Amino acid sequence: MPDRLLRKLIPLALLLMLVLAPGAYAYNDGRGFYGATDDKVVTDAGFILIVFFPVFVFTMSKLQKRLDRRKDARKAAHKAQLGDVRWRGGW
Repeated sequence: MPDRLLRKLIPLALLLMLVLAPGAYAYNDGRGFYGATDDKVVTDAGFILIVFFPVFVFTMSKLQKRLDRRKDARKAAHKAQLGDVRWRGGW
């Protein structure tokens, strides 16, 4: 059943893209939603990217370090709980 559905949907999706593509080019003289771009806009966007990626990597590494510390603490607590033979149960 899904195979027949895909055989019908893929050509329909391609046809829809072909029909809508000219309208995407014609809207707003092809400038996009921001407007006309000049050298200053492109340079500012580049600087934003230069700042964003190191900040993103720093933030994600701090988050990973914090999550690793929580995981290690949880593993240590579990190991400590199982460490004492008297508390394991059984006969």
